[in-house]
This record gives sequence, structure tokens and C-alpha cells, in this order.
Amino acid sequence: MEVEQVLRMKEGTGKDSYANNSKYQERVIEEVKTILEESIQQLYQIKLPECLVLADLGCSSGPNAHKVLLEIIDVVDRTCQNLNRQLPEFQVFLNDLPGNDFNTMFKSFPSLWKKLGQAKGSDFEISCFISGTPGSFYKRLFPSNFLHFAQSSYSLHWLSQVPKGLVVKDGAAFNKGNVHIGKTSPPNVHKAYQKQFEKDFMLFLSLRSQELVSGGHMVLTLPGSINSGESQAAWMLLSIALNDMVSEGLIEEEKADAFNIPMYFASAQEVKKLIEIEGSFTLRQLHTFDMKWDTPKFLADGIRAITEPLLTSSAFEGAIIDDLFRRYEEISMNYYMATGEVELHNLVISMSRNG
Repeated sequence: MEVEQVLRMKEGTGKDSYANNSKYQERVIEEVKTILEESIQQLYQIKLPECLVLADLGCSSGPNAHKVLLEIIDVVDRTCQNLNRQLPEFQVFLNDLPGNDFNTMFKSFPSLWKKLGQAKGSDFEISCFISGTPGSFYKRLFPSNFLHFAQSSYSLHWLSQVPKGLVVKDGAAFNKGNVHIGKTSPPNVHKAYQKQFEKDFMLFLSLRSQELVSGGHMVLTLPGSINSGESQAAWMLLSIALNDMVSEGLIEEEKADAFNIPMYFASAQEVKKLIEIEGSFTLRQLHTFDMKWDTPKFLADGIRAITEPLLTSSAFEGAIIDDLFRRYEEISMNYYMATGEVELHNLVISMSRNG
């Protein structure tokens, strides 16, 4: 599976779309608001640019890219009022992989300006130039010393590829019965995921250090784990649902065993160490918080919105997908009754470029 070619959130605005099933990610953005505001405010007060150049890396296609942009504009506006300065121009680049549903995202921008006008008043004027930037953020995206600020929310846990060695040439699966790091996964599976994350995250930092101006800021939010690469309940439940369908002959066992989710949930200690080793950034804040998925249906719909395109690319289609997530919701309900919750441990990283 070529991740760059197939990874995207569920497109459109239908009931199963990411646009309609990204409330959890929206709540995460709200939780991170204070750190984002502090970073933007300090950056602007130091740089005072006539045009503030921003990038949202892994913007996806839902309303959350709007939410982050509105918050940034609001912070800069309030800062300008305090400094008695004119609002700068904004140049905004929305980045995601080429398969992202950019059309739906850009069609929704009129509602963004309407919200901004309602919040700021009819006399509020702004020059904001927005462009889409398709491509992997594990490659160069912008010219050198170009960006003032970059942010990424719920994207950097996605790896550039499925870790090597999970399935060997003869089709044997080392992670049999699991779609991710599970409680039954052998140690080499965890090591493969960890190694891939370390490689990708270090590369990401190096690339962004070239694109950000000296002293430019970056805020990254990603789901993580308290301990390195812990088993995550959401993916354990998906493994159970797939295995049930395998046992009933509805899905081929080899096909299910070959499916591995290309994401890693790093600990705060791992991330801090990698930032120090790479050396291009000064860590300003590293904050963690836990947040629950509210209900089994909320969880099932959210997981479907982010995995359906990957499942489809692996030849799981149509009625199989519907059946899979019907089962997922039922299994989740039993899990909630037994444990009371499903939650994610989240990392918020605020840093500035050295030099």
C-alpha cells in the first residue's frame, strides 16, 4: 500500500464523511487554543510582518481548518489593536496529500468569511490569500525561509508508509490478527512502528526548519501515548471486528492480516528526545491531556471517517465496510460497558526555529 497515494479522510459532506465526523478533532483544537494563541501572539510581536505567511499541514477537508484560521486571525487582530498597528495581510497555505478533498474544503470558505464578519462586525476588513498545497509533509513543500508559522493538528501520527517487515514476501504476517500495535503483537512490530515514526518525525523537523524563517514558530498536536507506542483501544476494537468477519468467512484471512494502519502514538518523552536530537528547534512548551470519545457510535463514526479510504484501497468495499462498522459499534458498546470509556492521550508541542 502506497500511503501517499491512498491516505485521505472520507471525502464529501455525507453522513459518513470526515467533514461530518470530526467533532473529536474539533474539541482537541479547542483544548489547544491557549497554546496556539500564545505562540501566534509572541511570534507576531517579535516579527511584526506586513504579510503573515502561515501553513496548515495536514488540513484535511472538514471545518477544522477554518476553525484554526479564524483563531489565528482573531489573535493577530487583538494583538494589533493592543499595539495600535494595522492588521497585516495573511498568506495561508492549506496542505494535505493529493487525494484530499480540497474541492469540498474550498467550497466552504464563503461560510468562513461570513463567520468572521459576524464575529468582527461589518466594518472589519482583511486581506487573506488562501491556496491549496497538495503534497506530503515528509517532503519539501515551500521555499527556504518562507513561513512565519506552521501548525499541524492530528496529522503527524500518520506515517509516511506502513512499517517495513510486517508482512514478508511469502505473505506471512508478523502482526497476525492486529491492524496496529496490539497486546498480542510481537516486540518486532512495536520496534518497526517506532523506527518508522522516528525517521519520519526527524525528517519533518528538518524540512520545516528549512521552510520557516529564523525564529518562526510551529505548533503540533497529535494523539500519543503515556508510554511508547501503547496498544490503542480504538484499533484493538477494529481488529476484533475484522477477525470476527474472518471467522465467519466474510473476509479472507490473508487480506485482513495484511492490513496495518500506518500511524504511531508517540510518548512525550519520545517526541522531546527527537526534537533535541534533530536540533533545529527550541522546545517552548510540551503539554499533554486526555480526551474521551463520548459514545460508541461517536467512536465508530469517527474511526470510519478516517479509515474507510484505506480499507477500500485494500479491497474492502461496499457492504463489507458497512458490516464492519456495524460490528465495530456493537463491540465498542460492550467495551464501554466494561471499561466506561475510550480516550486518547494527546500531545501539544510548541517550538521555535533556531538561528
